Amino acid sequence: MGLGMALSLRRAGHEVYGLDLNPAQVAKLEQAGGKTLTREAPAADALICVVLNAAQTEDALFGDNGWAGHLKPGGTILSCATVAPDFARAMEARSQAQGLHYLDAPISGGSVRAAEGALSVMASGTPAAFDGAAEALAAMAQTVHHLGDQAGPGSAMKAVNQLLAGVHIAAMGEALGFAASQGLDLARVLDVIKVSAGTSWMFENRAPHVIEADYTPRSTINIWPKDLGIVTDIASTANLPLPLTETALAQYRAAAEAGLGLEDDAAITKLVAARAGLKLPGDA
Repeated sequence: MGLGMALSLRRAGHEVYGLDLNPAQVAKLEQAGGKTLTREAPAADALICVVLNAAQTEDALFGDNGWAGHLKPGGTILSCATVAPDFARAMEARSQAQGLHYLDAPISGGSVRAAEGALSVMASGTPAAFDGAAEALAAMAQTVHHLGDQAGPGSAMKAVNQLLAGVHIAAMGEALGFAASQGLDLARVLDVIKVSAGTSWMFENRAPHVIEADYTPRSTINIWPKDLGIVTDIASTANLPLPLTETALAQYRAAAEAGLGLEDDAAITKLVAARAGLKLPGDA
């Protein structure tokens, strides 16, 4: 998603420096007129951190080689990973102690909408943080939800989204597995369900991956043990049982243990099918 966001910023005319563990991603940015981020690059107005989790966020911003110190005084950090609200609040305090603004800005929409500049951003932070992020958000997002004047609510809202998304994908896998067990053509199942009450955005988006036997990762199985783990951790502090979420979390963990972790999350359907010896499209 980070590459798509960077390319959206370039299309909007911004000077963009990028850093990624995969050099091919940076090369694509350079082809679009961006530059590789190095210590020699000029201090930036804004830093957009798009990584996997809290540990990577903290390391990227404030670790031994962290980049928060490469911002101009009064610069703004847009932190886009799915993290716990308490962690977001801690990063905000740390940023403010260094004279920086911090926008708790988790994102939704996937790599396709990132490349289109059409993300949904669940944002919370001070008015100054929103001001500092405004131009970047205008280039990257279709919708920016203002959820509060301090960090935390943005990440809490993303957890709500991930609860629903993760459960819906797991339900999609079970539904397609069930349909296969009844001898139904899965393409016809998609046609019928997407105009019926049982549909969901995740069903309509992920079912074609199964039907086409295309598990090229847009969002991997491995994302969900982390994200739903965050949800259940938050819920446990509120003494709130989440049996559906906990069941879905167990299925993603089982899928990862079965070697599906780096496949598209639609591969949860493979786990369901394998348990009953069912064949899916693409199976020999």
